[in-house]
Formats: sequence, C-alpha cells, structure tokens
Amino acid sequence: MQPRDRLTAKEIQVATLVWQGLTNKDIAGVLRTSEQVVKNYLRTAFDKLGVWTRLELALYVASHGGANWHVQLGNGLLSPAAGWSAPAAKEGVAFADAATKSAAAAASGGTR
Repeated sequence: MQPRDRLTAKEIQVATLVWQGLTNKDIAGVLRTSEQVVKNYLRTAFDKLGVWTRLELALYVASHGGANWHVQLGNGLLSPAAGWSAPAAKEGVAFADAATKSAAAAASGGTR
C-alpha cells in the first residue's frame, strides 16, 4: 500500500487544489468550509505522505499523475467530484500550470 492510498477523499481534494496553486483561503471557498478545516486536512495529508510543506505536497501530486493522481488511487474507482478543479486564471493560465512553473522555479533555485 502506498502512502497516498491512506488519504481520505477530502485530503485528496485539498492536495489536488494545493497542486493547482490555490491558497488555504481559496480552498476553503471551494470546499465551503473554514481555513482551519483546510489546515487540518493539510496537516493530516502531510503526515500520511511524509511531506513537510505545501511545495513538497504539490511536487508529490505532480510526480504521481498531477490532475489525475486521485483516479489512480487504490483500485482506481475513485472518481473526481464536481468542483474539484480550480477555474482558470484571468490571464488564461490554469492554476496547475502556474503551480508547476512555481515548483520548477523553486526546485531550480530561481524565481518565476
């Protein structure tokens, strides 16, 4: 069993939204909950995956399939819930693209 197989559906959703570049406040809006609840989901996801930061979480999601990583969990029967994806940014760049660029820049030691 991989560490990601232990995540709950909400932890998967939060991790995916972090990978897409959303802030805790934005994620709370998508989930219609408080920022504290989002922080709780992040903390438990961090513990289960063995990561320490949002960047490490985003890189984990990216390295395990990106937007489709939740489909690959366990038996692959977990389907994405409506509203999981963040809307595209006003500039026409999807959050996932921005998060990937940020993660790549941070990993290389540069800036965006």
